[in-house]
Amino acid sequence: MRRKDREITDFNEIRKIIDACEILRLGLADGNFPYIVPVNFAYTVTDGQICFYIHGAMAGRKYELLCRNPVCSFEMDIPLYMECLPDKKDVTMRYKSVMGQASVTFLEGTEKEAAVDSIIMARRPETKNFNYNRSALSRTAVAKLTVTTLTAKANLPSSGADL
Repeated sequence: MRRKDREITDFNEIRKIIDACEILRLGLADGNFPYIVPVNFAYTVTDGQICFYIHGAMAGRKYELLCRNPVCSFEMDIPLYMECLPDKKDVTMRYKSVMGQASVTFLEGTEKEAAVDSIIMARRPETKNFNYNRSALSRTAVAKLTVTTLTAKANLPSSGADL
């Protein structure tokens, strides 16, 4: 990381950023060009190990790329605001972000069902107790992304205000 002054290393602060994010962007290998796709996500932390959970159709480009090469990069961010700095004649974007790499495993059977019920659906109050169409599980891919590298960064005002 070039700007070490913006690095966030406190695990609880990193979790706060993840909690505030709605979308995780996957970076997948696709020949000469990366394929980036935004996805909804949920996550768990066990003994300091973060695992993200995503779901989608068992067909299509994202699914095929993950089956072919079960690793990914990821990124999530919170854009705060653009700030003009008249004294420096500069402009900067205030933000918080998390990015890293993960290994990908597709879940099956009861493990897949448990991940949907107790992790993915449980993340949001609107879906926590929602009686969804369980027959859709047989045609839904659920991937567990086990984080292998993780960095976090923020560009906050110099006053140190917590945004």
